[in-house]
Amino acid sequence: MRGDPLPWLLEEDTPAVRHLALRLLLDEPEDAAAVRRSRARAMREPPIAPILEHQHPEGWWDKPGPGYARKYTGTVWSLIFLDQLGADPADRRVRRACGYVLDHATASNGGLGISGVATERPPPPSAVYHCLNGNLLRALIGFGWFDDPRVRGAIDWQARSITGEGFDRYYRSGTTGPGFGCAVNGAHPCAWGAIKALRGLARTPSRRRAPYVRRAIEQGVAFLLSRDPADADYPTGTPVSSSWFRLGFPSGYVADVLQNLEVLAELGHARDPRLGHATGWLLSQQDEQGRWANRYAYAGKLWADVDRPGAPSKWVTLRACWFLRHAA
Repeated sequence: MRGDPLPWLLEEDTPAVRHLALRLLLDEPEDAAAVRRSRARAMREPPIAPILEHQHPEGWWDKPGPGYARKYTGTVWSLIFLDQLGADPADRRVRRACGYVLDHATASNGGLGISGVATERPPPPSAVYHCLNGNLLRALIGFGWFDDPRVRGAIDWQARSITGEGFDRYYRSGTTGPGFGCAVNGAHPCAWGAIKALRGLARTPSRRRAPYVRRAIEQGVAFLLSRDPADADYPTGTPVSSSWFRLGFPSGYVADVLQNLEVLAELGHARDPRLGHATGWLLSQQDEQGRWANRYAYAGKLWADVDRPGAPSKWVTLRACWFLRHAA
């Protein structure tokens, strides 16, 4: 580290960052006074407050239905980003959103699917992808819905679609096969999808993971470690996306090198020597004050911008510091 960014992350004027820095970097308990104050204030200020202000009373954003459109202000995106911003799970608007997503985005195969149509009909099973299902699983479990049968069904879809165990059907136009095959990636195994899927499964309580869930996690970790994360040359029919190397926040279906490191660390592999090059690359991206810039900020696409693109970002710095703490 070229500097100590912790005082910057703990500044009172960005309560959402302060709340998560207290929890993730200083291990403050959820009921600590400073944590409760920061979270309560964060719920009243940008970037969380503008999202909640645009929510329809029934629980959706933009238009009713499964909620994939519009990117990135539709229902599923708003819920995913509220989780990443550290919104309060007990807030009635957050709970209403969780219930709405489960009521409207659950496909007949148990997965959480994509539909841009304003309809009360659920998405078809061919429209369930690792990226969205994983992102929503992470948010829903983080907001306390692990024991909901629909969440358990989405976990079941997530794990069985990876391993192929007891899995009913793959689709040429969607999730094409076991091991993260995806039509959007030319039927090749999709590393972005793998990262999102593992982020969802990583939130499941370890002692309550079924054997096939554990096998899915092991298979996913093996896939992500099959390439050097610093190169990100995972299977694809196109050149390696430059988005891998543009660290950003929040995170939609795109993943970057740091998010790959984060999920591997969360699953207990932070000190794996195969992460050495990527860790070195991450350290090389900081400025002289030990801060990281937001180079994928979704500027103008969110209910409220979180950062000025290319400027030092508390959000990206928080992400980097969390991983480096586990790798040290």
